[in-house]
Amino acid sequence: MINYTFSLVDFEILLLIVVRISCFVFIAPFYGMGNVPTRVKVGLSVVIAILIFGSVDQSAVTYTGMIGYAVIVLREGITGLLIGLAANICNSIILFAGNIIDMDIGLAMAQEFDPMTKSQVTITGNLYQYFILLLMIATNMHHVILRALVDSYQLIPVNGQVFDWSSLANSWIQFMGDMFVIAFRIVLPVFACMMILNCILGIMAKVAPQMNMFAVGIQLKVLLGLVVLFLTVMMLPGIADFIFTEMKRMMVSMIEGMY
Repeated sequence: MINYTFSLVDFEILLLIVVRISCFVFIAPFYGMGNVPTRVKVGLSVVIAILIFGSVDQSAVTYTGMIGYAVIVLREGITGLLIGLAANICNSIILFAGNIIDMDIGLAMAQEFDPMTKSQVTITGNLYQYFILLLMIATNMHHVILRALVDSYQLIPVNGQVFDWSSLANSWIQFMGDMFVIAFRIVLPVFACMMILNCILGIMAKVAPQMNMFAVGIQLKVLLGLVVLFLTVMMLPGIADFIFTEMKRMMVSMIEGMY
């Protein structure tokens, strides 16, 4: 016969676990997509919290009164948000690269509403974003980031955060530099082809000044850009490797800055 008791204290600790997991789920890639129903996100957070409740270190949960409990809730929410933001960098890198590509080929003004991020994004950025998301699912990266969240309770128990804001700030500064490097690597084929095309158009403008190079160049840039994007589709797995490696590094860096 199974005799399992669940006290009010256990319920309060369970809510603290739900806070960290739900903050992560609502902002992490794949799990925090805007077109995922809110009930699914809440249900997933509660189920995960119940599954890991017995293995979570609860020794650091000490508080007095409602204010003390609210402070712990705030600390757990910040922890989940920081880990979720570290995992969500894949969207920012690929959208930044897509914006640069569309600016080079002349599609920067053709924007659309993305229901996943609930913002205006460019065509190429949105296309690459869904490609990377599909590769993340195909390579089980969504399991990796969820496992990293669960494993964070071994290093950062409930109410065991020690926020090292200087370390967290250095992590974000390093990420900003890495984001530009990775984004430029993604943009490099299109950028190189556009530079060569601009040189050719400049030479033609001197050789045949009666031709309207502005009108001709707009069409050639769009056509050449689409051709280059089609030919570089095979590079997407390599791009995904760069992004997923940076995602893992950022998650580890965020967790190291909180214990």
